[in-house]
Amino acid sequence: MDVSEQFKSIAALIGEPARAIMLWNLLDGKAFTATELAITADVSPQSASMHLNKLVQADLLTVESQGRHRYYRFSKPEVAYVIEAMANLLPLEKLKSRNTEMTTSDTGIKYCRTCYDHLAGRAGVAITEQLLKQKFIIVKEKQYDVTFKGATWFEGLGISVTNLKSERRVFARQCLDWSERRHHLAGALGAALLDKMLQLGWVRKTKNSRAVIITAKGQEGFYQTLRLVI
Repeated sequence: MDVSEQFKSIAALIGEPARAIMLWNLLDGKAFTATELAITADVSPQSASMHLNKLVQADLLTVESQGRHRYYRFSKPEVAYVIEAMANLLPLEKLKSRNTEMTTSDTGIKYCRTCYDHLAGRAGVAITEQLLKQKFIIVKEKQYDVTFKGATWFEGLGISVTNLKSERRVFARQCLDWSERRHHLAGALGAALLDKMLQLGWVRKTKNSRAVIITAKGQEGFYQTLRLVI
């Protein structure tokens, strides 16, 4: 199969409505069972299993068995980046016109959410822009790099820049935020920063949603370390 045929095949896999919804929900970063994904896509468990098997065979998802359950998640970060990037094709005018119709959940997702394994939304963009303003990170060839000053700042949080750079995945990449239309921090550094914020109790995930809550402790932490009111 040539490249164009492979691309067409992957596009068809992602574009099928039920599969598209299941992939969108997997951006939560957690592993889900076929039954849970069936509910999100409003299809039968049998239909969900068929769709998921196709995604696994195409190496878009991976599956892990634990007891009686099989858990599905993205096979690699690049899959999540593709799904999140597709949302940037939504017309900006429609996003603005929906503001008056938004539910509380929608508003929370636009304010602060997980984008696979890093922080996105208005809060994620604000944190990234403050890291740039403080010159902790810089833009370099459409990615981010950490300055000496920034390495010291990240080390202060218990994040080793040196160790992250030795990983096989992209160190620090720009991820275009579909709701803000500006970039937030992704890659190994973005994932490590979200993990640390969760450990410190600065942010808290919400059940059955990609929305993330910034705690009072987080408000204080962001101001003390970044001079950021969020």
